[in-house]
Amino acid sequence: MIRWIIAIAIFLLIEIYAFQAFRTVTKIRWVLSGYTIFSVLIMIFLLYSFSQFDRTVGQSKLMVFTFTLFILVYVPKILLMIVMFGEDIFRLFASAVNYFLTKTTVGAIPSRRKFVSQIALALAAIPFSSLIYGIFEGKYNFKVIRQTIFFPDLPDAFDGFRITQISDVHSGSFDDKEKIEYAIDLINQEESDMMLFTGDIVNTFAKEMYPWIDTFNRIKPYKYGKFSVLGNHDYGEYLKWHSEYAKEMNFKAIKDLYGQIGFELMLNEHRFIEKDGQKIALVGVENWGKNFKKAGDLNKASQGLTDQDFKVLMSHDPSHWEYQVKNDPKHFHLTLSGHTHGLQFGIEIPGFLKWSPAQYIYKQWAGLYEHLGRYVYVNRGFGFHAYQGRAGIWPEITIIQLKKGEKVA
Repeated sequence: MIRWIIAIAIFLLIEIYAFQAFRTVTKIRWVLSGYTIFSVLIMIFLLYSFSQFDRTVGQSKLMVFTFTLFILVYVPKILLMIVMFGEDIFRLFASAVNYFLTKTTVGAIPSRRKFVSQIALALAAIPFSSLIYGIFEGKYNFKVIRQTIFFPDLPDAFDGFRITQISDVHSGSFDDKEKIEYAIDLINQEESDMMLFTGDIVNTFAKEMYPWIDTFNRIKPYKYGKFSVLGNHDYGEYLKWHSEYAKEMNFKAIKDLYGQIGFELMLNEHRFIEKDGQKIALVGVENWGKNFKKAGDLNKASQGLTDQDFKVLMSHDPSHWEYQVKNDPKHFHLTLSGHTHGLQFGIEIPGFLKWSPAQYIYKQWAGLYEHLGRYVYVNRGFGFHAYQGRAGIWPEITIIQLKKGEKVA
């Protein structure tokens, strides 16, 4: 009960500040009344829908709609609140100064300034319009991102070796077959040597992927194979199962999915990839996340390998790299991860700006990161989850080229 009282209080606080912004720029009674009624109805709907969430059912269409509506409505309003609250701080400061100078409280607190509310509304319109675009277009705005990484100890035969990476498919969220087929065509256009899939094939249930198996089987074969690992959603742990048996059968079916679309699933193990008499080690661990399931066993997966072997590691959650991999004495040269989705919202201007709320949760959340010559690349995700859109952080197909040599500045 207490948490619902807190939730309602937070909702009301946000709504009060948002209303202040609208009331400052317009005095038309029917506009303000209509806005108030509409806002109250949305707030009641959201609170009711969240209260009806059933963990035995999982992510229903109603819950997806509810969460998306929440993001769409309240992200702009929170921005409004921040600006208006900032103005309140200024008004209180001005009131204090006025009191000490005049020793009177008459007219002490300045009235709200219209231009501040106009600025607040203009700022709020940016994420609102971006989120709208993300729902209808952005979630399928696939980008092919190319990344070249240099290693002085890369075997000569693998100089120029190309890897295609996808991650976080979340097939249960798809609603447009034509767009997914377009993405598969983008994958097939690339002349890579090997393809890696770093987990989260579904949201929860194996059946989510069944309508998409034929589509993903259109991915061409690769000379050096197609490999995958599990992501946190593949374990079905965000659901209250009726029985442990049902959970185990779903998990087995999810693991089988990877094989059904032509990927070899690696469960805490490694393979040697051989080319022209030389080899590199491909290591695949189960999910390991700081605040998520820790089924990944790096020692088991790399048993028999030495620090001299060139190693590419697939590990779904980049926090694994931060807390275990980057300082491991076996020296994992390159780790490929996903998981974060870049929170599906942010701003990226290559070479100038890279921001997302994800950066306050993960040290490595999108793109390439280095520590003492060891790298992790975090794929922004192929699909989407919960919020049914992407704004500024677009779905990604990564093409990584391994090059022999020193790092280029």
